[in-house]
Amino acid sequence: MMVQGAEQLLEELLAAAAQCGEPREFLEQVFGQLCARLDVEAAELAVFERGQWRREAQRGEQAVAPHALLADALDAEQVLVRDGWVAAPLTHVAGVAAVLAVRTTVRLAPERAGSVARVAAALAAGWKTVHERARQRRRIQRLEFLLGITAHWGETLEMDTLLAEIAEASTRLLGAERASVFLWDRQTKTLVGRPALGVQDGELRIPEDAGIVGKVIRTGQPQRVDRESGQQEIDRRVDQQLGFETRTLLCVPLRGRGGKLFGAFELINKRSGNFTDEDQTALAELAAHAAVVLENTQQYEQLLKTRNQMADDAAASVQLVGHCPAIEALRSTVARVADTDLAVLILGENGTGKEVVARSIHYMSRRRHDPFVAVNCAALTETLLESELFGHEKGAFTDAHERRIGKFELASGGTLFLDEIGDMSLGGQAKLLRVLEEKLVVRVGGSNSIHTDARVLAATNQQLAELVRQKRFREDLYFRLNVVTLELPPLRDRGDDILLLANQFLEDFSRQARRAPPRLTAAARKRMLSHAWPGNVRELRNLMERIAYLTSGDKVDADELAFIMSPRGDESAWLPSDMSLADATRAFQIQFIQKQIQRAQGNMTCAAERLGLHRANLYRKMRQLGVTLDPQSPIPPQ
Repeated sequence: MMVQGAEQLLEELLAAAAQCGEPREFLEQVFGQLCARLDVEAAELAVFERGQWRREAQRGEQAVAPHALLADALDAEQVLVRDGWVAAPLTHVAGVAAVLAVRTTVRLAPERAGSVARVAAALAAGWKTVHERARQRRRIQRLEFLLGITAHWGETLEMDTLLAEIAEASTRLLGAERASVFLWDRQTKTLVGRPALGVQDGELRIPEDAGIVGKVIRTGQPQRVDRESGQQEIDRRVDQQLGFETRTLLCVPLRGRGGKLFGAFELINKRSGNFTDEDQTALAELAAHAAVVLENTQQYEQLLKTRNQMADDAAASVQLVGHCPAIEALRSTVARVADTDLAVLILGENGTGKEVVARSIHYMSRRRHDPFVAVNCAALTETLLESELFGHEKGAFTDAHERRIGKFELASGGTLFLDEIGDMSLGGQAKLLRVLEEKLVVRVGGSNSIHTDARVLAATNQQLAELVRQKRFREDLYFRLNVVTLELPPLRDRGDDILLLANQFLEDFSRQARRAPPRLTAAARKRMLSHAWPGNVRELRNLMERIAYLTSGDKVDADELAFIMSPRGDESAWLPSDMSLADATRAFQIQFIQKQIQRAQGNMTCAAERLGLHRANLYRKMRQLGVTLDPQSPIPPQ
């Protein structure tokens, strides 16, 4: 049992190690040669790991070294000779405890123990070199794999898709049959595992303290089950539910950025052997990356849920209340044009609810989850208009201390509402037309064109056609905005919608004031129907708000309305101041009768009741004043 010098042997083994890619390949190449040089009849290289001995290499059919001798050699950290065996520990080899044991029929001499020790040391050095090179190669491959898949994960914002991709990636990376990510629902004390093959909806729910996963949640530490140990800890009820047999298992915790435990990552059934320490390290690295994207996706889904709820609440709060023919027709048109990209021009007096119509169009469209941005063009000077709509770069002008995003950019994907468009300057109109045509904006002081996908809705209380004739509004912009026109009727022409709106406003404001809504008396309702409402719906809303907060009784009478009525409630304020009393009285009566008939939608009986007259008396009064409704429909003789 003689071998060449230790230095020469070590040099040969290191050279062999340099040619081998894996430890097993190295052992297959050199172990037989070493045993031949030692002139032994049997030899084995045994590894002690997780309480079990495992044979890595052997020579001779009877190479079964006593485990007690192997353990003693490890404990003593020196060569031991016993019962024809020489056992030499290999130190510092890839984090495992290994022993080279040889057996010979030749009488054991002291120098044999030294030879075995030299061979063991050289073998350990070569084996360690191969192990380290293979470990580094696998780590590089694993990191490259992680970089590739995690970059894609960052683009995945749907939780079920993300979980399936994480599970598939981990099984490929670590050679397992199945993988599941368990998210911890603390409120219900449940672990929700996905994907779970064989379970309806692919979701497995188990108690937070069940099985190996529950142990990871309780302790916050990784857990492993090998083929030879820990089998009793597996929750076989889950196996029965899934129709599956768990043989080996590896589970690591999932922690968020702040270190808070929010789940566990589990691999089941290593395809070859048991899960190793290296597998555990790899799964922990994968879990760290998965935790970040899962946390981001959870936050995104929560934000998405919140955004959708806010959009639903906003849509529910924006209603076109009323049943008069004009509102019914308006509601029908809004429903048809809402989910298109048509430009809409909304016309109507101040306070009629033009912005409510614009918001209704927005929330009934596919853009409902993107911004609705409103701009009052009348409040912007020409110098501020471009900066407000298109934005500006830092230093673009004296007060431009920082970059500002314009309204067109903010509303991209959503809706931009340009209120009081008739008050925009001609220079601003030209710039607006260019953006509407090209869908590109350039910030003030900038040079880059920025695409915008904002749908533009415009509104005005002016007659744009007349402004075009007066050269105060660009004709080309007028036709660009006026693809669909919606005209809101004034409140005074909406008949009983006045009472419908009043009751709704009164209920809403009374709820805010934490009181029961007061009831409008018959006299109050009649007074409201006869009022001209120069401030339209806005005036009515403000009136109901004052009533809700300032009145204390359970009903509201006509005199209370008169007390808090708008100062413009006096119908005579409509008439020119240079008329005689007789002419003003006659003009007022004519206007008042015509408006009551319009509000009653031509129903003369209803109009007479509102005026406090009999139907025949109304016709008589109309003949006296010369009131005609329609050339084709003269007032009938009485």
